Amino acid sequence: MQSIESLVEEVRRCQACAAHLPHGTRPVFQSSRSARLLIASQAPGSKVHASGIPFADRSGDRLRAWTGLTADLFYDAQKVAILPMGFCYPGRGTGGDAAPRRECAPLWRSRLLAQMPEIRLTLLVGAYAQAAALGPGKLEDRVRAYRDYLPEYFPLPHPSWRSQLWIERNPWFDAEVLPVLRKAVKAALRERRE
Repeated sequence: MQSIESLVEEVRRCQACAAHLPHGTRPVFQSSRSARLLIASQAPGSKVHASGIPFADRSGDRLRAWTGLTADLFYDAQKVAILPMGFCYPGRGTGGDAAPRRECAPLWRSRLLAQMPEIRLTLLVGAYAQAAALGPGKLEDRVRAYRDYLPEYFPLPHPSWRSQLWIERNPWFDAEVLPVLRKAVKAALRERRE
């Protein structure tokens, strides 16, 4: 079996979508065998592409506030894995960033996940991550019914600037969901498998 370190290096060298990426390849993710929390997200944005650091933008600020994680803990790959559906910035689309490239997840995600046996909780951040894990469905319905997916998954809206309007229309998210999210994240990072 391939080690996670060699697999990570292989992913970082990936050129599978190079012809379709207007800003070139730069896989952005973090993983380790000991990670207990998995953040399954959409794809890096332009700022993350430039920095090479997952969620190093306002979306990341919002996601860290939602989860109650400090930046130090969020970026501790020994505890928190971040695997988007597309590892490279897909460029701009109509009304925002383009969708994650379809080639990426089938090439890498299951292989990386197989190397992370300690994952206790997966945050499904946005519609793409939710569809990949749960199949077709509506984001709002899933977020509202988050308890139905515990203890394995916790569906969340994407923390981009666009979600601010959604959050304003759905005040129950801040009041009801976020306190439970913070407890679930804390428990996942604390829990040890027997």
